Amino acid sequence: MQQVHSFLEEFKAFALRGNVFDLAVAVVIGAAFGKIVSSLVDSVIMPLIGVLLGGVDFTVWSLKIGDAVIAYGAFMQAIVDFTIIAFVIFLAVRFRTRFEKKEESEPAGPSEEILLLREIRDNSRRN
Repeated sequence: MQQVHSFLEEFKAFALRGNVFDLAVAVVIGAAFGKIVSSLVDSVIMPLIGVLLGGVDFTVWSLKIGDAVIAYGAFMQAIVDFTIIAFVIFLAVRFRTRFEKKEESEPAGPSEEILLLREIRDNSRRN
């Protein structure tokens, strides 16, 4: 019984850490973003590509072998979805990396130790 309690306490500590919660939020937002991108690709991008190629509808492209239907048009749309999502994630990571580098390059003020030493120095000069 003690092992079960210990295991549950360890799991609770793991599950309630900030990183796990942040990851859960990211997964939910990512799933919603994926749906938005899929809708954009299905409703806007692929029809425009179809118009540019002479009215081609990629969603109906398929190959029938016996009873099996290979819907390679849907696969092409999935590739476009992935490319857009990967590009947006790349831009977000690039923006964050640049922002973090900018913060690091800004000079920080003197540390508490330096301030304390200056105060001691200044007080000793007055005496």
